[in-house]
Order: sequence, then structure tokens, then C-alpha cells
Amino acid sequence: MTDKVNELVSKCLQARDMAYCPYSRFPVGAAILTADGAIITGCNVENASYGLTVCAERTAVQRAVVEGHRQFTAIAVACDIKDQFVGPCGACRQVLMEFGSDWIVYLTKPDGSYKETSLSELLPLAFSPAHLAKT
Repeated sequence: MTDKVNELVSKCLQARDMAYCPYSRFPVGAAILTADGAIITGCNVENASYGLTVCAERTAVQRAVVEGHRQFTAIAVACDIKDQFVGPCGACRQVLMEFGSDWIVYLTKPDGSYKETSLSELLPLAFSPAHLAKT
């Protein structure tokens, strides 16, 4: 799996370089590993109407869904912060949870080093689609 993780990390760094962030100047890239081994990338895309900005993680999820993917095993996320690992925002954590809680999350620094965690660790006691079935 190490080769696939290295590829995932590399692709999230490449996606970060494609970010459209003229307002925040905070580029973020994401790369999702699908259950069948495909890697789908996304970057943040800002808008002058700030609320319409889309995060890298959500861009990657939306691209993956358009391409027919619904099952995911991992995501790598990278920004330009060099001295600490940065995770997805709360909204992105919730969007990822829509597709299961068993994701591996690789928090990636610009130099390619990463920290492995899980979506369940990043979003404990999450609301999920399973809760809707209980109503």
C-alpha cells in the first residue's frame, strides 16, 4: 500500500498547486483513493462572494461522484503550512462522512511528509446517513 499512499500524497500536492485562491492565498489540494484504486483530485476554488468558495476535499468528492465512484478508502490533504499537519474543515469532514466513516486520512505537509489518522478520529460522534434511517 505504500506505493499507493505515496501516489496519493503526490497527487494531492499537485492538486494544491492548481488551487484558485486569489483572496485567501491559501492553496489546498486533496486526492481521494476510491475502493477500486482510482485517485481523484480536487483543489480549493475561491469566489469573490466568499460563501461560494469550495474546498479541495469537496471538489474531489464531487469529481469522484461525477465519475461514478461512491466508495472511498482514503484521502490525502495538503496546504502550504510547513510546521504542522492541518486537517479538513468541519464542513468537509461532514461531507466525507456521507460516504462512510472508515476513511484513512493523510494530513500532508508541503515537503510530502504526512500523518495518518482516520475520519472517525477527526469527526467523533458524527451525524451520518445511518441516523436518518432511525427516524
